[in-house]
Amino acid sequence: MPSFTRLAVFDVDGTLIDSQHNIVASMIGACERNAVAAPSADEIRRIIGLSLHEAVMRLLPGVEDGLILRVIEDYKNGFAELRARPDHHEPLFPGVMEALDALEADGWVLAVATGKSRRGLLAMIDRHGLHGRFVSLQTADDNPGKPDPAMLRRAIAEAGVRAEESVMIGDTSYDMQMGRSAGARAIGVGWGYHATEELVASGADLVVETYPQLVGVLSGLFVQAQ
Repeated sequence: MPSFTRLAVFDVDGTLIDSQHNIVASMIGACERNAVAAPSADEIRRIIGLSLHEAVMRLLPGVEDGLILRVIEDYKNGFAELRARPDHHEPLFPGVMEALDALEADGWVLAVATGKSRRGLLAMIDRHGLHGRFVSLQTADDNPGKPDPAMLRRAIAEAGVRAEESVMIGDTSYDMQMGRSAGARAIGVGWGYHATEELVASGADLVVETYPQLVGVLSGLFVQAQ
């Protein structure tokens, strides 16, 4: 057990859970309800991780503010309806629970920094039994959206660690940029929504392909100063 604290901060969508299908369906439905040409599924996956307002603005450039707000509200309502259905499916990626167990056993403290709403994050935690796992829960409700480093800096402060003892783990270039801007390390995951080359170009120290690989990388990431 190390005698110093290390912090692993996880993104959620595309990193901990596979939520793309519900996000895509909700966004297309919100656009259709407002008679706006819906973006493609690939375009929607590109903006996963951003705050909802920033995501819709990027997907619908030039659309007036009132319509943007209506699409956002319809997206929220549509996503809530999907979440309430008995066949709702946003699975954890393989190996998540085992990885969290292993990291905690190795002395890591854990946190979340996500573009999800706090309501959505808490619903995910409840659904997957992740209560008590994270010392800090940072969402786009309480902070500027990614890649602004504010939410990661706040997670680091709440964990009581230094930035250089922290690592941001995520699947998008926004996560990598946020990690670098906050002075933390950045590890990309190859099972999410941005390509490996984008993660590397955005500042990833490296990109892992499985959760067991992530645990192995993190175990040797920091060496305590002698």
